[in-house]
Amino acid sequence: MTHQPRTLPERADGNSTDPTFWLCLTHDVDRPYKGYQSLYYALKNRDPYHLKTLLPGNNPYWQFETIMELEADLGVRSAFYFLNEKRLFGDKHPREWLRPKSWQLYAGRYAITDPAIVDVIHRLDDGGWEVGIHGSYDSPTDLARLTYEKETLEAILGHEITGGRQHYLNLELPTTWEYHAALGLKYDASLGSSSEYGFQHGYHIVRPFDDDFVVFPLTFMENAIPDPGVDFEYAWSECKAVLDEAAANKAVMTILWHPMKFAARDFPGQGELYKRIIEYAQELGAWIGPPRDLYEQIETLPDASRAVTSS
Repeated sequence: MTHQPRTLPERADGNSTDPTFWLCLTHDVDRPYKGYQSLYYALKNRDPYHLKTLLPGNNPYWQFETIMELEADLGVRSAFYFLNEKRLFGDKHPREWLRPKSWQLYAGRYAITDPAIVDVIHRLDDGGWEVGIHGSYDSPTDLARLTYEKETLEAILGHEITGGRQHYLNLELPTTWEYHAALGLKYDASLGSSSEYGFQHGYHIVRPFDDDFVVFPLTFMENAIPDPGVDFEYAWSECKAVLDEAAANKAVMTILWHPMKFAARDFPGQGELYKRIIEYAQELGAWIGPPRDLYEQIETLPDASRAVTSS
């Protein structure tokens, strides 16, 4: 079963037939539960607030409803990429248990089959949001693992997915994209940086194999831009400059906001900055939505050169 494109009612900002640029909204679902980070930040920041987040029923990183309400109010939709990571105790060799990096990568992750996760996946899908794959840390060079993750997510959804993004933006090129294409994925959104922002890979989509498989380069994630909790206006001015550049060049751009960053007490200013980006893009006359929806009208987009084919 293939997902059918949704139709949203007409709204004041509109997704015009001749947009000034295209803005894809995405969210990588890495850690929807705060868990041991509560203790870490309590010790690091000497703030008892974080200890309170260990109490039952108090999980600030679960922000799906916040994002859905914000985007619905703005008349837009986005993509949520769900991670199906290996377990440190169960999937990894015991020698990995002593490596600090292994704890960072594999410990405290969620199970994609947990009832609460399955429920939110269905609610997102039913509401017109895109649900895609967030390929696990080892999957860029492990076709069997990536196959398992795609099939598991599609079994939960009840239909095929269109694309996604690799965890940590991990790519082994051209192998990873060859795997994506072989599995029937239509796009990847992993090409980009976690520390730099801007149009590092041009203003348009990339077709690495000169066929229907495309790449939506990541223009910026929230971790790369100045911290709005420190200086909101400076962070906004940097984002505004990128949006203005997109409009001036009729660009395709993609932004990434991790759901936990909408926890206002933990990450002040992040949710408000995301909202302002969307509102300004609407003022500029941009098309705004998830990559899946843009892929469905891909023939209308300016194309890019096929310059990115190796690491």
